[in-house]
Amino acid sequence: MNRVINLLVVAVIIAAVVASFAYLELDLHAVVGNGGLGQMGEYAGRFLRPDLTGEHLRAVGRGALETLAMSGMGTLLAMGLGMLLALPAAGRFGWLLQAAARLLLNALRAIPELVWAALTVLAAGLGPNAGTLALALHTAGVLGRLFAEALENASPEPAAAIRLQGGSQLAAFCFGTLPNLWPQLLAYSLYRWENNIRMASVLGFVGAGGLGQMLYTTLSLFQEAQASTVIIAMLVLVLLVDALSDLLRQRFVRA
Repeated sequence: MNRVINLLVVAVIIAAVVASFAYLELDLHAVVGNGGLGQMGEYAGRFLRPDLTGEHLRAVGRGALETLAMSGMGTLLAMGLGMLLALPAAGRFGWLLQAAARLLLNALRAIPELVWAALTVLAAGLGPNAGTLALALHTAGVLGRLFAEALENASPEPAAAIRLQGGSQLAAFCFGTLPNLWPQLLAYSLYRWENNIRMASVLGFVGAGGLGQMLYTTLSLFQEAQASTVIIAMLVLVLLVDALSDLLRQRFVRA
């Protein structure tokens, strides 16, 4: 019986693949035939000769710094906004504010960064300001939810002890709750920074500045050598940020 069911599942998958090719009217012969493979090889080969002239490298360096600044500022703004929303979302100010904060956090993270970037470009204009706002808004929704869950699971005893000694609610949070949560909150933030540096490289496709905008421009003009240099810069920047994030995580989180 199981063998029959497995054969039926395989048959359904094959039928779905064949139906997909038929529905999309894909012409594989046009892709691989009539010199298609050779043209793709020539196109890929032009990417193997990156433009390493001084002028282009300086432009790529400015774009890399812009991308790094966008991701860093976007993450910092998201940490602040996320914590402000996490406090009511964790139920610290009553159920009504909790429901409103959770609804806002869901809305912020439900909209992808590219959509936020398209909206912020209309509001703030082309450039890194739009990219920074887009990253901050989406990341605030993600970090706010993670921060709220961390606050809900935090041990109440240290804060309660400070309150019993006559400390204010703010002092209890800053000196009783936050020190125990700080490594976890920092780990969440560093992970989102790693994601944001990758996304910041893509937001330029909708005019949000950085390396993404340079890549979009060079590809639009069929400047494969210049585009190859931008792609290499993206890879190097991501690797450097990953290494720095891991170093900070080892220094402040795992310790």
